[in-house]
Amino acid sequence: MTPSALSAPRLRAVTRRIEPVDDALSFAAPDDPMVWSRRGDMLVGWGRAAELPATVSAVDWWRAVAEVAEVDDKVRMPGSGLIAFGALPFDPDHTSSGATLTVPKMIIGRRGDTSWVTHVFVDGEPERPQPQSIPFGPHWSATVGPGACTPDGYQATVRAGLDAIASGEVAKVVLARDLVGTVPAGADLRRLVRALASAYPDTWTFAVDGLIGASPETLVTVSGGTVTARVLAGTAARGADADADVAASLALATSTKDGDEHRYAVQSVLTALRPHTTALVAEAEPFMLKLPNVWHLATDVEGTLARSASALDLVEVLHPTAAVAGTPTPAALDVIRRVEPFDRGRYAGPVGWIDGNGDGEWAIALRCAQFETAADGIHLTAHAGAGIVAGSDPETEMLETRVKFRPIVDALA
Repeated sequence: MTPSALSAPRLRAVTRRIEPVDDALSFAAPDDPMVWSRRGDMLVGWGRAAELPATVSAVDWWRAVAEVAEVDDKVRMPGSGLIAFGALPFDPDHTSSGATLTVPKMIIGRRGDTSWVTHVFVDGEPERPQPQSIPFGPHWSATVGPGACTPDGYQATVRAGLDAIASGEVAKVVLARDLVGTVPAGADLRRLVRALASAYPDTWTFAVDGLIGASPETLVTVSGGTVTARVLAGTAARGADADADVAASLALATSTKDGDEHRYAVQSVLTALRPHTTALVAEAEPFMLKLPNVWHLATDVEGTLARSASALDLVEVLHPTAAVAGTPTPAALDVIRRVEPFDRGRYAGPVGWIDGNGDGEWAIALRCAQFETAADGIHLTAHAGAGIVAGSDPETEMLETRVKFRPIVDALA
């Protein structure tokens, strides 16, 4: 489609350095924060200059917006200039939560010692004053309980997945369960973002359109023609003491079941990226990724863009990976639709940002909750899943989801 056919708004983005910002999160809206953060680097959006229209392709719309935009960027760092924050559904054919792509009116950025502000103007809109931080509201806690899939129900779901594996329908399927809860009306949701970023600084902490979490898994990063991804599949809870922790790590590293699960996930990423890259390489063996609550088997992938694809183009071909769906992926999606008693929404879907050049950072929305304002407060739904392969034990997989719920449940408390 052409920009005119998509009715792309004509935006003007102006980026300038500002004095170092110690607490960029304080510039986010308390009831609807828009945040992307890792290891102290942060992008914070405020307001909405433009949004993806319903039923329109995110890839086509963003290409159209970028083509007609005027960008005056004196900073030229990842995340400066024109950017949009996005969150996409896990299953576009079976969801109540559609794709969202939002260009904020203002973005506060911080990378290392450099801070900047980007203002995005629409149709001759006048200049704005410099941004002001917003005081944080009081601390709060949420009430959380079982959702549509109880712990016992989840074990039954896993058994259904094992039946699909035994029949040859799939080799692996990732199955999830849910928790639901309520947050007090008027709660400052930035408190949750801060708790997650403080407890899990090495993850991607995000808040996009009511989806808030801290994901350890990079779906894809595109920067200056270089493509990188990190594949996580295979999980073990951290040990209670040093000896138990070493034993847990060793058991995961030598687990045939987890090794098979991990290889499926790596292969799905390589297969998706090969047509769009050159010099694509993956580490020969996974490494052990240590997080505060779990060990993961992890493999980094890197390549060079073969053509002028954007980060969103690669998101489209990568998602869903075997790490969050299964193998073969189309058949695994059919099993998920059949046996999970809920719609995942944006859980395990892509979340991240893209700039006007097509560069961006995208993670898989894990360790997260989806928030929706209602008359009696703010309702939340959280999910956690596990990869099921031949030999999986239903109770063990249920306990794995309990460990994966811990980041968001602890932060909500």
